[in-house]
Amino acid sequence: MSRKIKTNLIALFFGIFCVTQLCAQPITVTDVVGREVTIPSPAKRIILGEGRQLITLSLLVQDPVSIIAGWTGDFAKSGGLLYDEYRKRFPAMDKIPLIGTSGKETVSTEQIITLKPDLAIFGAGSHGPDAKSTDIIRQLEAAGIPIIFIDFRLHPFKNTVPSIEVLGKVLGQEQKAAEFTAFYKRRMNHIQGTLARQSDLKRPKVYMEMIRGNVPPGSPGKGNLGEFIEFVGGNNIGTILPGEVGTLNMEYVISEQPDVYIATGIAIPGEAGLVIGQNVYTYQTQQSLAQLAARPVVSPLSAIKQGKVYGMWHLFYDSPLNIAAVEALAKWTHPELFGKLQPHGVLKEINERFLAVPLKGVYFAELKQ
Repeated sequence: MSRKIKTNLIALFFGIFCVTQLCAQPITVTDVVGREVTIPSPAKRIILGEGRQLITLSLLVQDPVSIIAGWTGDFAKSGGLLYDEYRKRFPAMDKIPLIGTSGKETVSTEQIITLKPDLAIFGAGSHGPDAKSTDIIRQLEAAGIPIIFIDFRLHPFKNTVPSIEVLGKVLGQEQKAAEFTAFYKRRMNHIQGTLARQSDLKRPKVYMEMIRGNVPPGSPGKGNLGEFIEFVGGNNIGTILPGEVGTLNMEYVISEQPDVYIATGIAIPGEAGLVIGQNVYTYQTQQSLAQLAARPVVSPLSAIKQGKVYGMWHLFYDSPLNIAAVEALAKWTHPELFGKLQPHGVLKEINERFLAVPLKGVYFAELKQ
């Protein structure tokens, strides 16, 4: 055999191995809290610090359950009928080991280490381990487990695109991530650009109640859904709160006389509040929204009297699907500018182009008089 043929065969041999990723290059990313993290190849066994981020993974991976080595139990608690839909699509969900229930204090670092993941994905500020969970971070890094932080909750419009880009890299789904971020930026830029062209924009006062089943309602402050309201040209009356979420005194709310009332909720069978989300019918959402608006505590509000009463799915607040919520809020807050927006149409496009488990049901509502 000639030397040239030998060289070509060797090159072909190594080329085949590299195609099968035996020669994969290490992946280095900088996450949303500025930490540089390197992993040897796309992660195949991940830990989710918040189980609900399964929805985010399903934008990029057609079988997201197959790469989850362990997670917290918050999605089962707060996902309602959407959680049931994911279980039908991915029965293996029932076998995913729990690293905790709901809350960072429930998370077991020993359990995470035992599961031998390639990567842990935590929220920068979340119901699970976050950027302030120094003990958990220290123990996992000492065990050789890399951690990245993403964020859709604290500062959604600053961190949604970088979070998706980081996930695309560490999961080996950069093309899919690029497609989603292009879609996301296009729609966000339309709203931002339209508002920027208004020289005398009036900012209607908005009162939002975040109603999660039987949990007492709260309101967004300076972060979280409060950023959504401010982004679309609204005046969030909850900015007086010290944190991103809190409880407003109703005397204060009545004194402010908000122009727009918005409730958030989840479809959790047997619980009170706004019934909205996966596999919910319009009449169910309308009934529950009417009941909320009829409460003596909010009925004196001008927004209620004028029929500017709206509802949306609660989990938009911690998801890259927040773009659909932004379009709904823009339409409700400034109908003269955004009356033609169709937030359910946004979800339809996301369903068709990205999501492994489509969102079906009512996710936005306007109270019909």
